[in-house]
Amino acid sequence: MRTKNFGEFHIRKWYLQIEDTLANETGVLADGEPVRKIVIGAAIHNAFSGQFVRDLNGWVRESEALGHEFGKRLRNALGNARVASYGKACLVGSAGEYEHGNALLTTTFADPIRASIGGAKAWIPSTGKRGAPGTSIDIPLAHKDELYVRSHYDTISVTFPDAPNADEIVIAFAFATRGRLHSRLGGPQPH
Repeated sequence: MRTKNFGEFHIRKWYLQIEDTLANETGVLADGEPVRKIVIGAAIHNAFSGQFVRDLNGWVRESEALGHEFGKRLRNALGNARVASYGKACLVGSAGEYEHGNALLTTTFADPIRASIGGAKAWIPSTGKRGAPGTSIDIPLAHKDELYVRSHYDTISVTFPDAPNADEIVIAFAFATRGRLHSRLGGPQPH
């Protein structure tokens, strides 16, 4: 049993990854500002490891506090930049169910993050899987206010070198300050 240190959760570790892309893959400099991608993650003890739990609603409700903390950490990492796209993911340790991670990624968790970026209208792309420490995951990104904005379809690959342990879940949220550099596939443009 882990001592709870964040509401109903035991968080072992927080993660912050920042990546700035100044030129595209062929070396052409950015068409405007560089793309900044930020990933915030938390390694959380999975209180349901090794168990089938029929009702996960309590954890869904408690995830709101996590959303507020992710939003606070994002504002600190962003500085004056603005979020244009986002995505979320979970990595569940081998003793847990994928459903345990998804219980922490619902709208209850995401709405405080939306509020922290000044609102967002579009669904948040999401992914997840079970894995061992150091497992890589690609977090999908899409425009925060509009669907089908091709210029903002992107991913960021992340690893958490020492997580998730078998009895942990890593929850991660990714953000980008603009669409891909030199996107040229047409489609709807963001407003």
